[in-house]
Amino acid sequence: MASWAASWAALHPALVHADDAPAPPPPPHEWLGKGQAGFQDSKGNSTGESINGVLDLSRYDGDWKNSLHVEGFYGKSGNVVSGERWIVNEQTDYTITSKTFAFGGLRFEHDEFDGFDYQASITAGLGYKIFDTQSDKLTVQAGAGFKRFEPETITQNPDGSGEVVARIPLGTQSEAIATAGVDYAHSFNKATTLSNKLLVEYGAQNTLTTDQLALAVKMSTKLALSVGYQVTENSKPPAPLKKVDTVTTVNLVYSF
Repeated sequence: MASWAASWAALHPALVHADDAPAPPPPPHEWLGKGQAGFQDSKGNSTGESINGVLDLSRYDGDWKNSLHVEGFYGKSGNVVSGERWIVNEQTDYTITSKTFAFGGLRFEHDEFDGFDYQASITAGLGYKIFDTQSDKLTVQAGAGFKRFEPETITQNPDGSGEVVARIPLGTQSEAIATAGVDYAHSFNKATTLSNKLLVEYGAQNTLTTDQLALAVKMSTKLALSVGYQVTENSKPPAPLKKVDTVTTVNLVYSF
């Protein structure tokens, strides 16, 4: 892993600086976080509305770190609900060295339109901080765990509206999974940050991949404007559903 990090840094000199100071330690024993929300309403030639919200919390207690991520999206086109997704992800890290940590995590996802009524997993593994400076943060982690999920056959209205007219549960399934994650953030300056979070849950029956790219620009010490693009892929959704879903968001972010 160390040799890979050195090669990566050599290929990206603009992102790594020898004199870049280490990131300051976070304040202990208190919850830190940010909440973001966005809303869009269109009328005229096309009618649609959508709302999304995200809450991220973290707390540091000595060698322990607890993180909570809650995310929701709701979309409506005309009088038809066209998108609805809810995600809850909790992870606890234990510091082994300044760069290495062990983790345990829980994840639950409910999506009305991806062909799975729910997907829930429990995982554990190891993580490594490749960069942790004021301008660049790059963390990778890998582990294994157990997953339960319930696929369902969705029948949509043939008029092309996207309205779901029937759902047929296909029974709860479970399997062992392998997980991998990459969390990267680059600060161009004190006001502008680019971030990318990748998560893969690999299983023989289905592999879930999510990738979230976001660009945030601060308007004050507490408020920022964020533009995001999220890709979610299920490798084996029930036919005839598509494997890939994408969501583009524009949110107002409040840090606390």
